[in-house]
Amino acid sequence: MNETNLSYILHHLNEDDNPFGAVSPPIYQTSIFSFKSFAEFREALDDEVNHSLYTRGNNPTVMLAEQKLAALEGAERAKLVSSGASAISHAIMAFVKSGDHVVCVDDCYSWCRNLLENYLFRFGVTHTFVEGTDIGEVFAAVRPETKVIYLESPTTLTFKLQDLSSIAAKAKKRGIKTITDNTWATPVFCNPIKLGIDIAVHSGSKYFGGASDIVAGVLAGSKQDIDKIMEQEFLQLGTVPDPFMAWLLIRGLRTLEIRMKTHYENTLAVASFLEKHPDVEHVTYPMLPSHPQYELAARQFRGGSGLFNFHLRTKKYSGVVRFIDSLRLFKRAVSWGGYESLVFANALKYHENDDIPPDRLSLIRLHIGLEQSSSLIEDLGNALREMNR
Repeated sequence: MNETNLSYILHHLNEDDNPFGAVSPPIYQTSIFSFKSFAEFREALDDEVNHSLYTRGNNPTVMLAEQKLAALEGAERAKLVSSGASAISHAIMAFVKSGDHVVCVDDCYSWCRNLLENYLFRFGVTHTFVEGTDIGEVFAAVRPETKVIYLESPTTLTFKLQDLSSIAAKAKKRGIKTITDNTWATPVFCNPIKLGIDIAVHSGSKYFGGASDIVAGVLAGSKQDIDKIMEQEFLQLGTVPDPFMAWLLIRGLRTLEIRMKTHYENTLAVASFLEKHPDVEHVTYPMLPSHPQYELAARQFRGGSGLFNFHLRTKKYSGVVRFIDSLRLFKRAVSWGGYESLVFANALKYHENDDIPPDRLSLIRLHIGLEQSSSLIEDLGNALREMNR
C-alpha cells in the first residue's frame, strides 16, 4: 500500500466533520437512535444494514472504524465484530449450508478448527484439512459440494504459507469463496483482497488495537459479501462491537504503520540472533531467507510482524520450564500483537510425564514487541544459558 494513502486512512479518513472540530472522533455510547419523521424511521427499519437504528446493528463510532478498516484492506466494506473467532465463524457460516464442504488449512486457529469439527459438523457441513503449501493438494481436496476454501498465511504456530493469488484465481473459476486470516501481516504488509481473496478476517485484538486492551474481530470484502454476512449472521447472532472498543481500535490504528515497522525490525534482529545461537535448533520466520517458503513470503508480504517460533535444543521438560521462567522482559501469556513481548511454550499443553513429541516439547512461540531489540536479545541469551544448568 502507498504510504501516503496509508497515512491518510489512519489519521484523516472520514474525520473532517467531527462535531465541534474535535480532533478525536466522538464515542457514540448509545443503544438506540431517534428519527425526525415517520419516513426516516421507516427507511431505517427497512434497511438496517445501511442505517443507525440500534447499536446491535450500526453505530457511528463503529462505522468510522469499519470505513478505515475497509480502506486499509482495499475492500469495499468491512464489518467490526466482537472477536476474531466471531469474524471467522461469520465468514465461513455465511457461505455454507447443510451438505456443503469446506477445505481448510490444517494448522488453523483452534477456534476455526472447532467450528468445523464440532459446530458446523452437527449441521451436515463437512470439511477436509490440508497442509496448504501445495496448491495441487488444496484443489485435490475440493469436491463438487465445496463452497469455501479457508486459508491462514502464515498458519498458527507453524508459519506455513499458502500462495493466496494462485489459490484465489483457481477458486474463482470454480465458484468457491476464499477466506484468509490476515492478522499476522496486517494490511500494512499484505492485502489479500488485492490478491483476489474474497474475504480477509482479522483478530482486531492483535495489531489493530496494539495495546492488549480490546477484543475485536474484523471482516473485509465486497459490499455484497459483507452485507450478506451482516444480514444473515451478524444481526441474528448479535456479536456486537461496543462503541468504546471501536474508539480504542481507531486510536490504535493511528500508530499501526509505525508499530508494524518496529515490530518487523525488532523481530528480524531477535530471530537472526536465535538462528545463530548454539542452544537453538531451528527458527521459523517467513521473512528470514532460511524459511522454506521465503520466495513466496517475499512476493506476498512487504514485511513481517512480531510473531515467530523456534525450537530449543533440549529434550527435557524441565529445560523448557527453566528457559521460560528465566525470562524477565517477556511476559508469559496467550495471544499477541500488543506493544509488549510475549512467550508461549507448546509444552504448556502437556504435563511433564506425558508422552510429548520431541518437536512439540521444544517448540517456543515469541511475540516481539516494541522494546529495544538489544534488551530482548540479552534477556533471551540469559534464559538460554539457564536452560541447561
